[in-house]
Amino acid sequence: MRENYLTNTEGTKVDNYELTCERWRKTFLEMDQKKIQERFGLEIDEESLYVVYFGQKYGINRRNGMITLCDDPEQRLSFNTLISVYNLFYYAKPDAKVKGEFVPFRHVKRAAPFDPAFQRSVLKPLAKTFEGRGELLKKACAALNGTPIRQGDVGYVINAFDCMPLTVLFWDGDEEFEAQANILFDADITDFIHEETVVCIASDLVRRLAEESGIREAGSLMGNDIQKK
Repeated sequence: MRENYLTNTEGTKVDNYELTCERWRKTFLEMDQKKIQERFGLEIDEESLYVVYFGQKYGINRRNGMITLCDDPEQRLSFNTLISVYNLFYYAKPDAKVKGEFVPFRHVKRAAPFDPAFQRSVLKPLAKTFEGRGELLKKACAALNGTPIRQGDVGYVINAFDCMPLTVLFWDGDEEFEAQANILFDADITDFIHEETVVCIASDLVRRLAEESGIREAGSLMGNDIQKK
């Protein structure tokens, strides 16, 4: 039975996350790695399968299923990052294709029940982090190889994975209104990933934007992982 990443109880959060990642590590070892490589056009060698996630290259060890950041193999990876990679390989349908139509999170298939948590734990921290810092957000989006679009004060299309474009929109605040932000998803994103994991991916996007801009607030505002809310 699939764990509900949004409703783990306070006393067992850390253990549940670690156990969940361990189960997914073992699940990866049961997958056909060659089919994964061919399905997503990934780099592969005898040791690892490689995937780019928000502009960073990760290696998935083919023998033990462990995921590491290629530029910093000793870095401890977040639950969100680990689960997003494993889930992409597991849930992507063989015929999944990018539809090219972007929709808000509440319109993602089967995601509506999680929209309040998404608003609170992803969009509000994104807006708060970059309020009065629109230029920093532009630089961060560009650092993630984003493509600018003419929407919002800042608007970019950024790939989570090569097969998974997201749209980041930001409107800065003024004396009357607080800053606002939104993240739009391809209408068929759940053909690639589980709907709950879409939240993990959005959370990782905010973290990566904060990292690339040199801002530290996002981690504390988000509690590092949305599931900890």
